[in-house]
Amino acid sequence: MRKTFTLFAILLFVVCNSQNTKTNRDSFKLELIADAKNNYTMQVPNSPYFVKEKVLQIYPSEKLYIETIIKDNSIYSMTVVNKNLNPKRTIEIDFSQNATDRTNKQMLLKVTNPFNKKLNYDASMYIIGHDKWISTSIIPILPNLVNYETWPDVIITLALENWRFE
Repeated sequence: MRKTFTLFAILLFVVCNSQNTKTNRDSFKLELIADAKNNYTMQVPNSPYFVKEKVLQIYPSEKLYIETIIKDNSIYSMTVVNKNLNPKRTIEIDFSQNATDRTNKQMLLKVTNPFNKKLNYDASMYIIGHDKWISTSIIPILPNLVNYETWPDVIITLALENWRFE
């Protein structure tokens, strides 16, 4: 009876946790204001959030919860989840375009650091008018705080990688 209960408890834990996991984004239409006369539009396909292990690709209008597992004082794994059920180990990321009167004011990336350590990562952006990824600088996020990164360029997508503690 005890083995059956233990097996049931483990199965229930796995099922409950997997229901919160979201490995792929749903397909959606991305629309950005490119300039006073033009929009940039693309159909973002159903695709994985992580294009490689711990390399997150995010598009404007996405708000993501990245649940982490920490081992040996480093980020061991990262998973996109539907809800922030574990706030002490979930990074919140929100990427948006701030535009008024058909003018791009800025692209804004908001990242919440839930850890008691300084969080850092590397970023590359793919912008309108370019045909390659461009590295961009990122300010490390102090423990238990929020960081805002802004760019004047119209960014189609960001790749965030090399997540680490400092």
